[in-house]
Amino acid sequence: MPRYSFVLLFSLAAAAYGQSNFAHLHGIVRDPQGRPIAGATVTIHSQTTASERTGVTNAQGLYDAPLIPAGAYTVAAAARGFASFQEKITLEVDQNIAVDFDLQVASLAQSVSVHAGSVVMDSTQTSVSEVIEPQDIANLPLNGRMVLDLVLTVPGAHPGSGAQTGEANPLYWRPGQDSALSIGGARPNANFYLLDGAINTDPTFWTQNISLSLDAIQEFRVDTSSYTANEGGAGGGQVNIVTRSGTSTFHGAVYDYVRNGSLDATSFEQMGSNNYLVQNQFGGAVGGPLPHLRKTYFFTNYEGYRHTQADTAIETVPTLAEVNGDFSQSGVAVYDPTTSTPNGSGVTRSQFPGNVIPQNRISSVAQQFMLHYLPRPNMGAGGVDSNNYMDVRNEEQNWSQGSLRFDHYLSNGDLIFARYSGSSETGFQPINLPGFGVYNDNLSQQAVLSWNHVISPSLLNTATLGASRLSMFLHSQNNGVNDIVGQLGIQGVGYGGQGA
Repeated sequence: MPRYSFVLLFSLAAAAYGQSNFAHLHGIVRDPQGRPIAGATVTIHSQTTASERTGVTNAQGLYDAPLIPAGAYTVAAAARGFASFQEKITLEVDQNIAVDFDLQVASLAQSVSVHAGSVVMDSTQTSVSEVIEPQDIANLPLNGRMVLDLVLTVPGAHPGSGAQTGEANPLYWRPGQDSALSIGGARPNANFYLLDGAINTDPTFWTQNISLSLDAIQEFRVDTSSYTANEGGAGGGQVNIVTRSGTSTFHGAVYDYVRNGSLDATSFEQMGSNNYLVQNQFGGAVGGPLPHLRKTYFFTNYEGYRHTQADTAIETVPTLAEVNGDFSQSGVAVYDPTTSTPNGSGVTRSQFPGNVIPQNRISSVAQQFMLHYLPRPNMGAGGVDSNNYMDVRNEEQNWSQGSLRFDHYLSNGDLIFARYSGSSETGFQPINLPGFGVYNDNLSQQAVLSWNHVISPSLLNTATLGASRLSMFLHSQNNGVNDIVGQLGIQGVGYGGQGA
C-alpha cells in the first residue's frame, strides 16, 4: 500500500520565512549616539563549516539574513571609522532573532570588542514552542532510541493511543514506530511532521513517515500553539526536525546497545521461564569534508535494530469435548436457541439434554475449523473451560535505516544540500492464536534537494524539492501456507486460495 507526497516550493526573500528548517537573523547597526549606520558590513561566519554570508545595512542601518542553517556562528559588524564588533551566537531551527550592534568610534589601535555567550531572544514570533537541542538528543536516555520519545519532554505533550501507535489498525501496521502523541490537547492524528523543510507526514493516518536515528538529527523544534503561517499543516503539534550535516573536521561514532533477558527481572506472566529477550541496536555515523572538493561536506549513518522476545498470554480455547458439542464438563448450561417458552417477562429456552449439542446441529465448517486450526488446552485438566491455554511465541522486530547528506557552499553565500533517507521495517507479531500471527514488511523513504541562492544583498531565492514514500505490506501466517477457505469449502466470500 504505497503512498507518495511531493512538494516543490519556490520563494523570494519576502516569503523565505516559510522555510522553517532554517533560522532568520536580523537587526540594526548603530553608532555611539544610537543613530543608524548605513553601509555597515555584517558577516555571518559558521564555526563548523567556515562558510560565510556577507551583507550591508540599508539607509536605516538595518540588515536582514534569512535562510541560515541552524548551528553556531560568529556575527561581526564593521563600518569605516568604527571599531568592529563580533558576537558568538547559536541559531536554532526555525528561530527568528534580532542581534543589534552598537559600534564605538575606532581608536588608533583599531580595537575589536568581542562578546560571547549573550542571550538572544525571538522577539518577532508569538508561537509557543520548545527546541530539543543537540546535547539533549545525544545525552538523554531513550529505550529504543526513538526520536519522538523526546517530544514527551515538551510541556503539553503526552502519550496518545489509536491507530498512530502502529499496532491498533491493520491498515497502519508499523510495530515499534509509535507516532501516537497528544500535543496541546489535540488528537494524535492532528500533528504535522517536517524533515529538513519537507513534509514527512503520512497523509492517511497523519503519522511520521520516516523516523531517523538520533545520530542523524541535529535538533528539532515542537510548536504546541499559536503557530506562524508557515506551520499551518495541521491543528495539533508541529514537529520540525533538521538533520545533521558534515563539518570542516571529521567526526564519527560507533555503538551497540544490548538488552538480554538473562539480565532482566521476570514478570508475573512469564512464570519464571519465558523471559527470553535478545535485542541489539547498533550502528555508526561519520561526517566531514569531502576530499578535493572545497566547502563540500557529507554526513552518513546506518542503524540496525534486531529484537526477539518471548510473548506470553493466557487464552481460552475449546476443549475437544466442546468441539464435539459436549459441554457436560464445562460448568455452564447450553440452551437450544430454537426453543422459546413465554414466561411473562420474557422467554425461557430449553437446555440441551445432558448439556450435549447433537452432531446434526453443529456447523461442520465451524467444527472442522476448530479441529484443524485451533490448539487444544495445555493448562489444567482437560475439562477446564476458560484460561486453559498458555500461548508462548516469539515476536520479532527488525529494521535497518540510513541517511546520506551532502552540503555545498558557494563563494557567494549560496547553499545547496541534498539528502536521502530510507528505512526497512520487518517483523512478526504473535497476536491472536498460534497460526494467526501477522508479518509486516514496510519501506519508508524521504529525500530532499534544496538550493538557497543569493541573487543580491537584498534578494534571496530558495527552491526545495521533497519526496516522501511509505509502502506497507501486512499478511497472516496462513498467507501462502493454508487455503483455509478452500479446505473448509466456504462458499460466497468472493475470494479463496492460499492468499485468502
